Amino acid sequence: MQEEIINEYEKMPLIGDAAPKFVANTTNGPINFPDDYNGHWVILFSHPMDFTPVCTTEFISFQSMIHEFQELDTEIIGLSVGSIPSHLAWFRSIYNEIKFKDWKNVDITFPVIADIDLTVAKMYGMIHTHASDTKTVRAVFIIDPRGIIRTILYYPQTTGRNLKEIKRILIALKTTDAFKVATPADWKPGRAVVETAPQTNEELQKRINNHDKNLDVQTWYLTFRDLPEEKIFEKIKHKRS
Repeated sequence: MQEEIINEYEKMPLIGDAAPKFVANTTNGPINFPDDYNGHWVILFSHPMDFTPVCTTEFISFQSMIHEFQELDTEIIGLSVGSIPSHLAWFRSIYNEIKFKDWKNVDITFPVIADIDLTVAKMYGMIHTHASDTKTVRAVFIIDPRGIIRTILYYPQTTGRNLKEIKRILIALKTTDAFKVATPADWKPGRAVVETAPQTNEELQKRINNHDKNLDVQTWYLTFRDLPEEKIFEKIKHKRS
């Protein structure tokens, strides 16, 4: 019986899986996920509960970057086990009482799911029973326009997320899709990307005998390519009509 309970709470989708579907109420009204976001990238993140200090700093930080994410055609969705009235009361407190860094009077505009019965949290593996069986960990799911999970991050309840890193991952994923390359350790836009390793002997010989001045062939399986930052953002930024 105990094993069944643990399995119910800890099952989770994996990278490459289709994002589990759900209908939920949010602070911006009901959503049908991921259908309502078809064609857009989504960052779905959970926080343990309302009126908690670390979550408050994260919400302010997400809101401060919302236009940066929107420029990358990416929507933000939060989730908590709290109710809609609790979420809204917390938002008013953030607006009226909190100053974090240089931000104050911050109005939270992205939707936050009310998941009182833990339906979505269980579906996405956000409940880790050894941490808490009633509160979510700090989960982050980056979901692509086809509704496929591309990244999963977990933070403990005591550690705030690095939003700059979340944005860096998003840019790396979009760069990979747009240019069919990979990104090396500590990569940032403007730094060299990694070419796909040869898959045939013909490709291997061509790589070894490289004549492309933009390629830096370290060895047959590791080749860097210059990819200017402006070229990346020209292709991956959202083009508004």
